[in-house]
Amino acid sequence: MKRNANIIFIALLLISFEFSHEKWEDVISNSLTDYQTFEKYWVYLYPWGSDHNGSARMYGSSTDHNHVYLEDNQIVLKACRINWDEGKSTANPHPEIHYHSGAIHSKETFTVNNQYPNYEIRGEFKAPYGSGTWPAFWLNGAWTWPPEIDILEFKGSNVNWFNTFRTASDVDTYTCGVGDGWHQFRIWMTKVNDNDVDIHFYIDNVWKAKHTGNFVGKPFHLIMNLQMEGSAGGNPPSEDTLYMGRNIYVGRSNEQ
Repeated sequence: MKRNANIIFIALLLISFEFSHEKWEDVISNSLTDYQTFEKYWVYLYPWGSDHNGSARMYGSSTDHNHVYLEDNQIVLKACRINWDEGKSTANPHPEIHYHSGAIHSKETFTVNNQYPNYEIRGEFKAPYGSGTWPAFWLNGAWTWPPEIDILEFKGSNVNWFNTFRTASDVDTYTCGVGDGWHQFRIWMTKVNDNDVDIHFYIDNVWKAKHTGNFVGKPFHLIMNLQMEGSAGGNPPSEDTLYMGRNIYVGRSNEQ
């Protein structure tokens, strides 16, 4: 009995030692319950402002919820066609502005390094697949571009693009179910050496692809946006377009 008790005691010490050196922490969770909670974790627009590489200009603030609003613990981004001349996007390739839409980005940045060697990022989305619509859920370098990791990106069809941009890029495409159903998009990032991060991509909890980027020590913002036209091409809609997300989560391991 004494020998067995000693074995159990040693095992418990080893488990305690392991958990004392690494723990899992939630960074973004349950952030869509109300605007006060939402604004603790998220900022309206892109990290750099209102314009990007499509024909939609982003609008939204704590007092303007026409294009970014909460509904039943969901975030809703709404793109609306405009019928006046608002000039061109300030971002390359400077398309003409045809829509007002919504974008949000994380207030905190996320960096894979020795302290935080593993990240999980996921969300459930009801994304538009129609011609001319360009919804995305992605990580963009907070200091420079690249790096970029696209977790969800539809370009006018029901084909999702997993893109990882370094100096070169990795691209994998997968067809999702058609219609207006919810789908979960997820990545797991893990530090594999002093320079590289492995990114594993999942749709509806099914592993789809792995990319590797030299992203150690490079901070990212997490972005959800509804762009229009641009790479989505096609015939853009004249009616309002909705892009919805729920259960958006960011977690990481913390080396103590």
